[in-house]
Amino acid sequence: MNYITSETEIEELHALARAIRLETLKALTGLGFGHYGGCMSVVETLAVLYGSVMRIDPADPDWPERDDFVLSKGHAGPALYSTLAIKGYFPLAELKTLNQNGTRLPSHPDRLRTRGVDATTGSLGQGVSIAAGMALSHRLAGRRNRVFSILGDGELNEGQCWEAFQFIAHHNLNNLTLFIDYNKQQLDGALDEVIQPFDLAAKFRAFGFEVQTIKGDDIAALLAAVAPVRSGEQRPLAIVLDSIKGQGVTYLENLSNSHHLRLTPDVQQEIEKAIAELEAAHV
Repeated sequence: MNYITSETEIEELHALARAIRLETLKALTGLGFGHYGGCMSVVETLAVLYGSVMRIDPADPDWPERDDFVLSKGHAGPALYSTLAIKGYFPLAELKTLNQNGTRLPSHPDRLRTRGVDATTGSLGQGVSIAAGMALSHRLAGRRNRVFSILGDGELNEGQCWEAFQFIAHHNLNNLTLFIDYNKQQLDGALDEVIQPFDLAAKFRAFGFEVQTIKGDDIAALLAAVAPVRSGEQRPLAIVLDSIKGQGVTYLENLSNSHHLRLTPDVQQEIEKAIAELEAAHV
């Protein structure tokens, strides 16, 4: 079954992605450091999930029938916060408090602090296990809630991920969709130099998943990839996102590694230039 989307919906999601990217850059730059690269590479996925796919109610974050989202790569928390603020979970102005003393927006998501966050994450490998437990809980309770989770490619170095994938497939948790942010860089350098991922799609198929491989910034492709979720396919779905670290910001895309940056004067100048370009496009 194909899910048909309109050009209007796609353009609205592009606009949402631009807004998320802009607010995330502003928040990180106000702080002076942060996980720029990995935040940028998940922006389009967040836009599609929160702008089109997920059942949510910002006025009632604990709505029992909502879909759950787990940011397993918790270091991209600032991008999630920007998404939540834009969708109305809390005021945009609160993004200026990112990682400050007393903030409700710590560097990594904390469900006890932040309105709209469903899972506390940051210790890599654990988020997907939480997502698996959520999905099984919904299944056992007879609920229709769905669970979506974004993982990092470097995160897959954690053996706990593969235990979770086996668990997901064994229980046929087709109410769970995984997005793998394959941006090819991690904290220690290039993915291929640290631990080769080999063929991610083939590995997920071997674990019993339906698999889609798409460009990480292609909103139309993202919408098409989640169509099986909407049409009720019978197996858990893994979507491998062929993305770029720093996606959507040319300066960051061209860095050898933008996993975590501190704003030197030169870096700040480039980031502020990107912010100005996004603000002009967002008008």
